[in-house]
Amino acid sequence: MNMIWIKRIAVIALAAALTAPMLPRGAAAEGAEGVFRLHIIANSDSEDDQRIKLEVRDRVLMTMQSLGGCKSARDTESKLMQNGKTMLEAAENVLAENGTDYGAQLVVGEFDFPDRVYGDKVYPRGRYRALRIVLGEGKGHNWWCVMFPPLCIAETDNGEIDINKLELKSWIIEKLKSIDGGKLWEKLMSRLG
Repeated sequence: MNMIWIKRIAVIALAAALTAPMLPRGAAAEGAEGVFRLHIIANSDSEDDQRIKLEVRDRVLMTMQSLGGCKSARDTESKLMQNGKTMLEAAENVLAENGTDYGAQLVVGEFDFPDRVYGDKVYPRGRYRALRIVLGEGKGHNWWCVMFPPLCIAETDNGEIDINKLELKSWIIEKLKSIDGGKLWEKLMSRLG
């Protein structure tokens, strides 16, 4: 391993160590039993397959929104189970529109997820109930969010979905950017560059 990579790893480790004590302890999300997530895995990491994955995400979220609001994680899962065919059709329609030679599989179950911060909520690493959509071979990078409480879907004032308003931030990166007016962040990035 050359010195540049050793320095990069050291900087990342230092950044993680410095920010770990700053995690918002009081902002932990509900337990895994009160959460239902969405996980979409792309066929591959090709540019087209990654774009299609995001189109599937948008269509599935719009379809879910059209089913009406959910009051709990169980309610969300129940609606998905009742409307599984509709959700699968939404995903497969995107695949057909893009001329893919692969299909989609929907699975509801418990899956491992890494730590994630959505707004002011921390969702710790662990097993969560989720709808997993596997596109084709499922060998590409994935995308996930929280369906309940609804952190995937942003609504406009007239009740329409605005996927473009969604913004997921890394809490650690935001904290690094806020330290010393962003100078620490710039210094870290210059060392990595």
